[in-house]
Amino acid sequence: MRFDPGALSELQEMLGSLEMAATETQDSAIRLDKWLWAARFFKTRALAAEAVTGGKVKLNGERVKAAKAVRVNDALRISIGPYEYVVRVLALSARRGPAPQAALLYEESESSQAARKVLATRLAAERPHAIHTNGRPSKKERRQIIQFKKSRIE
Repeated sequence: MRFDPGALSELQEMLGSLEMAATETQDSAIRLDKWLWAARFFKTRALAAEAVTGGKVKLNGERVKAAKAVRVNDALRISIGPYEYVVRVLALSARRGPAPQAALLYEESESSQAARKVLATRLAAERPHAIHTNGRPSKKERRQIIQFKKSRIE
């Protein structure tokens, strides 16, 4: 019998989706901080819990604690830095998986995506552009800088 690596990866993918479906059916709710971590909004559960207690995450429009239960079809408003995500919970998972699998746990509203894109372009336009130099100025360039500064003062 020959070993087929493609079949193995398909089997692993099917097991992962079955595991996620089983998690959803077994637990009708999961802690908010755990879901935020599994959905990859935060790198650690501690950061997720800190954001929830700091009021950066709202569940169905209300400020809640990190241990609050999240259920399918709940609405979340998540503020990370200047960006705000408005998402609807599609599935529950207590396991942090790869990013494509984590994206299946929620659906972000189109207005939220558009607002984040507009904000990102505005912030990129406002970002100060630094002049790139090749390290320290030479002696000649340094003298020119000093001369220029003196002429501006006078």
